Amino acid sequence: MTGLHWLFGDQLGPHFLTPGQGGPERDSAVVMIEARSVFRRRRFHRAKAHLLLCAMRHRAAELGDRVHYVKADTYREGLREAVGSTALTVHHPTSRAALGLVRALDGVRVLPARGFLVPQEDFRAWADGHGGERLRQEDFYRWVRRDHDLLMNGAEPAGGRWNHDHDNREPAPTGARTLDAPKPYRPRENGIDDEVRHDLDRWERSGEVSFVGRDGPRLFPASRREALKALRRFVEYRLAGFGPHEDAMLAGDPVLSHSLLSSSLNLGLLDPQECVDLAEEAWRRGDAPINSVEGFVRQIAGWREYVWQLYWYFGEDYRRSNALRHHAPLPDWFLELDAEAVTARCLSTVLAQVRDSGWTHHIPRLMLLGSHALQRGWDPAAVTDWFHRCFVDGYDWVMLPNVVGMSQYADGGRMTTKPYTSGGAYVNRMSDFCGPCAYRPTLRAGENACPYTAGYWAFLHRHRSRLEHNPRMSQAVRGLDRLTDLDELLEQERLRGDEPP
Repeated sequence: MTGLHWLFGDQLGPHFLTPGQGGPERDSAVVMIEARSVFRRRRFHRAKAHLLLCAMRHRAAELGDRVHYVKADTYREGLREAVGSTALTVHHPTSRAALGLVRALDGVRVLPARGFLVPQEDFRAWADGHGGERLRQEDFYRWVRRDHDLLMNGAEPAGGRWNHDHDNREPAPTGARTLDAPKPYRPRENGIDDEVRHDLDRWERSGEVSFVGRDGPRLFPASRREALKALRRFVEYRLAGFGPHEDAMLAGDPVLSHSLLSSSLNLGLLDPQECVDLAEEAWRRGDAPINSVEGFVRQIAGWREYVWQLYWYFGEDYRRSNALRHHAPLPDWFLELDAEAVTARCLSTVLAQVRDSGWTHHIPRLMLLGSHALQRGWDPAAVTDWFHRCFVDGYDWVMLPNVVGMSQYADGGRMTTKPYTSGGAYVNRMSDFCGPCAYRPTLRAGENACPYTAGYWAFLHRHRSRLEHNPRMSQAVRGLDRLTDLDELLEQERLRGDEPP
């Protein structure tokens, strides 16, 4: 073999070893490093740690004699053992910290990033051409569609529209406990899972690391073979029903028709191009309607790609954005995923989903977990760290723009046009959470006042001077003048503090 190539733990698919066009040499030996220090730096979800180590060890088993797999305390220590002074290549890592590390090492050549559709230099040219500000996802998404000839009929978007969101915002059918969608792919555990669980137990017993959440049976793919099975099952059986109810929430059906592919994409087990290509092929065969296919393509070629690019384009200072000056610490019940401490059925249900699986879909993340944090004025950096640690698909590049820019509006509108928060009426319309709840979504003050309804008005009042000039928020802000119980509501929310709602 010639050359030596380093694979990070989120570069696990075959496309990270394909030679040519900025790839490693064809016969390069491979180095993989399992650095325990990663788990000491943050208190990760136990299921996330399990999935990551399983995926790395599965990949090492696939590579066989080609890989030198090192278990070390730190990356530097592992490199000294595996490489010594030998030069090596590595694809552009996915975090600023990892990129800083590889650039500081002698003899390491950084190759272009893989696992994304748009080269970073192409995005920078596009963004600079838009003045570098107000880089809206919709504009970017249309550019990607055209440039990659993705869901296009010549120069026009397939189906006659770029955006089918209007058809994809239906609540679940009235009275339905589930969507009765075909079941998603679920992997079968094997000896690697047992080995990883044994190691994690040992590290916890020694006091070396600490985790949050539960590590039940593994729910997400840890190998290329499993990830392909999950992708194919979604496209064949679940994609057709995905679109209409992608924003709905059901207490008894957290998965609905979602793909559950985000962790596989973010581990590098799947390439985004193969995902969108299979979805488009399903539409062209007539196996899935355009609104469902476009909704799925938008998630990958639109939002995922957009978030990745903004992470690098906005720079490290973006991490410290706090336009709303929110500084409250996260309370212990939230940090510990203590769902039983929470009375509000929506928040309790979703917090339990995160505790048990390290996953919930994008609407509970944004409109329940993120919205509550925004309404309570929690520090956006702490909220970002929580999402990074507690979700199986959470990485620095994923959560920094998603939380700082969209969920917490901490960048003041560089990424989105408005804060994403709502009262209980939205939750009631899009879910079945509110019926048996102790709180009433229509009440903003009093013993049975919905914490989201009260929290929404308190948030608008706190930031009135900023939001009343926002075209998408001005009407809502003017609604404060019609509240006859505003003083009572504000005192109620002040006394509530950070007690679980």
